[in-house]
Amino acid sequence: MAFRKIKKETRIAPWEAPKIRFRQKMVRMAIHVLGWIGIAVLFYVGFSFFFDTPLEYRMKASTASLRREYEMLDARYDSLEAVLNNVVDRDRNVFRILFEADPYDFDSGEGVERWTSYEKLLSRPMKELNAELNTRAAALETKIREVESSYMDMEEKLKSAGDLVNSIPSIQPVINKDLTLLTASFGLRIHPFYKTLTQHMGVDYTVPEGSRVFATADGRVKDVSARATSSGIMVVLSHGNGYETQYNHLSQLNVKKGDQVRRGDIIALSGNTGLSLAPHLHYEVRHNGLRVDPIHYFFMELSPSDYRRLMNIARSGMQSFD
Repeated sequence: MAFRKIKKETRIAPWEAPKIRFRQKMVRMAIHVLGWIGIAVLFYVGFSFFFDTPLEYRMKASTASLRREYEMLDARYDSLEAVLNNVVDRDRNVFRILFEADPYDFDSGEGVERWTSYEKLLSRPMKELNAELNTRAAALETKIREVESSYMDMEEKLKSAGDLVNSIPSIQPVINKDLTLLTASFGLRIHPFYKTLTQHMGVDYTVPEGSRVFATADGRVKDVSARATSSGIMVVLSHGNGYETQYNHLSQLNVKKGDQVRRGDIIALSGNTGLSLAPHLHYEVRHNGLRVDPIHYFFMELSPSDYRRLMNIARSGMQSFD
C-alpha cells in the first residue's frame, strides 16, 4: 500500500505579510552590512601587510635613525675604549721601563672578589657555615695567642735593647702633618738640570727656606759642610748600630761636628744651597753604608693609612729637586 506525503500549506494572514517581508529585508540588509565589513577588514589587513600607514612609516623612520645613532655611538665608544686601553698600556710600559717593575696597585680587584665570596656564602647551608665559623674562630684564637707571644718577645727585646731604639731614624725631618710636602722619593728620578734618569738616593721635601729641620734619631754630628758643593750646606748624623742620616741644601747650621743630638732637636734650617732647583730639603738614611728608602723609617709618626697615602704621593713625583 503506498503512502503519499501530504504537504501542508501554511496560510499567512494578509495582515502578517508586510511584517514578514520587513524582517526578511532587514536580515538581507544585515547580511550585506556584515559582508561589507568583512571585506573592509580583509582589505585593511591586506593593505597594512603590504603597505605602511603614515604613523608606521614615521615610527620606522625614527627607529632607523635611532639605530644609526646607536651604531655610531657604539663605534665611538669602542674607539675611545681602545684609545684608553692604549694609554693605560703605554703608561704601564713607561713605568716598567723607568723603574723595572710593575705599577703598584693597592686596590686590585678586592671588591669583585669580596662580592663573589658573599654570593658563595649565601648559597651554602647554615649548618656548614656554623661549623666553618667555629673552625676559623679556633684558628684565630690560636693565631692571637701566637701574636701575643710574639709581641711579648719583641717587648723583651726592646727592653734589652734599651736606648738603642732611640738611635733608629723613625720620624720625618720636617713638619709634614698633611703629608703634602714630600715631592720626590727614593729611586730613579729625572734630574732637574741634566734631564736624565738618575738614582735619587733620598727624599725631597719642598719646604720654604728657613724651615726647621729635626734630627730623626739620637746620635752624634759626624760631619758638617758649608762648602759650595752640589749638596750645599749639609749635616751628617751618626746614630750608631749602623745608622746614619744626611740633610742637604740647608741655609743655616745649629750644630757643629761632635755635638750630641736627641731625636726632635732642631739641627738646621732648610734652604736652597748647592745644586738645587728650588728651596727644599734632601734627606737620606744609610744603614751599614747602604742608602735605603727613608719613607720606611717614618713609622713612629705614621699610621698604616698615612704610610699608604705617603707612598702614593711619593710615586706620583717623577723629578727630583737636586
